[in-house]
Amino acid sequence: MFIFLIGFQSCKKAEEVKAQKIIDQKRIEDSIAVAKKNAEIAPLLDSIILKNKFNAIVSVDWDGKKIYERANGFSNFKTKSKIDNQSLFPIASNSKQFAGVLILQLQEQHLLNINDKVSQYLPDYKIKSYQDITIAQLLHHTSGINFIGEKLLFQPGAEMHYSNDGYKSLGDIVEKVTGKSYDDNAMALFQKLGMTHSSTGNLYNGNNFASAHIGSLTQNEEVPNMPKRLDKNHISIAAGGILSNVDDLHLWNKSLYNEKVLSDSAFQIFVKPAKTFDHYILGKVKYGCGIMIHDENPKTYLHTGYVKGAPSLVIYYPETKTSVVILSNIANEKLGKKAIYKSHREIRAKMDSLQMLWTKAETKSTAG
Repeated sequence: MFIFLIGFQSCKKAEEVKAQKIIDQKRIEDSIAVAKKNAEIAPLLDSIILKNKFNAIVSVDWDGKKIYERANGFSNFKTKSKIDNQSLFPIASNSKQFAGVLILQLQEQHLLNINDKVSQYLPDYKIKSYQDITIAQLLHHTSGINFIGEKLLFQPGAEMHYSNDGYKSLGDIVEKVTGKSYDDNAMALFQKLGMTHSSTGNLYNGNNFASAHIGSLTQNEEVPNMPKRLDKNHISIAAGGILSNVDDLHLWNKSLYNEKVLSDSAFQIFVKPAKTFDHYILGKVKYGCGIMIHDENPKTYLHTGYVKGAPSLVIYYPETKTSVVILSNIANEKLGKKAIYKSHREIRAKMDSLQMLWTKAETKSTAG
């Protein structure tokens, strides 16, 4: 019996040593891969940030590993406080994907159906021209609504018109169905996923907010009443009132696109587009339930965000599990939106090119 126990313990020890060697080897391989990818990315993105004097933080995560991050400039131009990875930014219309997820989670719980008429939930939709609008049409921006109460722009479902008021209504539906404020629903989602730094414009009371600014790097003004001005009386939390940082948004991308937020069937609804449209920054994209989809090589899920003085872009490349987060807090509106998003567009173009190279290399490696 004693000899048996010694033999058993020896085998167990040998297995533990073997397992540890495998873990150590994986860490070495991951470290090499991260260093290689950083060496490919850093010169490209650094040059854009420095050339454009981009006041922002740019962060890239590959399969759960940070492979690039650069913070440049001021979180607040008046106090000269610097941007870092703890800085919290208003992510504007990137907030819409959270609204889409909350609605689809309620559908999974059989508390609503996205094909339901909105008039079942909200009295403002009981008027004759609005009464047939569905929740799905609000999600896809195909409701015809511009501003609630005004004449529809087109017959519901016929065309697409980007509508913050439509997403404001989605937030109202979430509140109606759950009996809780939209803020509480959003915070519960953040807490469940471990997004401990994220908040809503209504609830934020910290001291690491990256103030939004209008103007140039040398002459600008801080946007007043931020982030409180993102509330329901203005843009609304569901349409554009979430605050987050790069680490939480990487975590969100990782969770959302790896079935930790929605079931596979719900996720397929989330990314199933109703219409294709020409986005003023991103070009031709499709629109799902709060997310834009670029189907051509490389396949991309993405969304821009803009509230006064705060342009953002969040990207996920599913084929390589790469997450890109670009958060800025200054915009020279006199130059127009294309100029405001110059650095965002250039970074996306470089990342697109790298994605195609990485995918090709992975395919070749697998085949070989």
